[in-house]
Amino acid sequence: MTKNAVESILVPIDFSAYSEAALLFAVNCAEKMGASITVLHVVHDLGESPGYYSVKGRKKQLKRMEDVAGDMLEDFIKNIREKNPDMEALHKLKTVLVKGLPVRRILEIAEKTKSQMIIMGSQGRTGLSHIMLGSKAEQVVRLSPIPVTIVKQPKKAK
Repeated sequence: MTKNAVESILVPIDFSAYSEAALLFAVNCAEKMGASITVLHVVHDLGESPGYYSVKGRKKQLKRMEDVAGDMLEDFIKNIREKNPDMEALHKLKTVLVKGLPVRRILEIAEKTKSQMIIMGSQGRTGLSHIMLGSKAEQVVRLSPIPVTIVKQPKKAK
């Protein structure tokens, strides 16, 4: 590996259109650089108690948040692969699902996977909501020891 080569890209996702745009951007970068991609979803830890989601279409059935998030991750990747069958890197990517605080876990997984770059989507909020809540993307940019690329808007359908 040359000194500035990018061999591994981490793409944190939240299943939004912004995440899809970030993943497609990362795939284009990876294909040009010969890099691998790790797609990460962080199930937000709401304390020590396990969380449950109600499953649509099934009366009164509850599933652990991690199980539902795992299914959502598989469906998200499958959908993007179906829409972009010619993007080779989409078929080689690795997925990781973890629980915790998103910013902290993104940085930990970037280090663990030896990623040289993080590419993530952001709505680009401004104003009071941004000041009060802060942006996870902004926090990752500030705290990350590796380059972070923010994809702000999904590509418009033609």
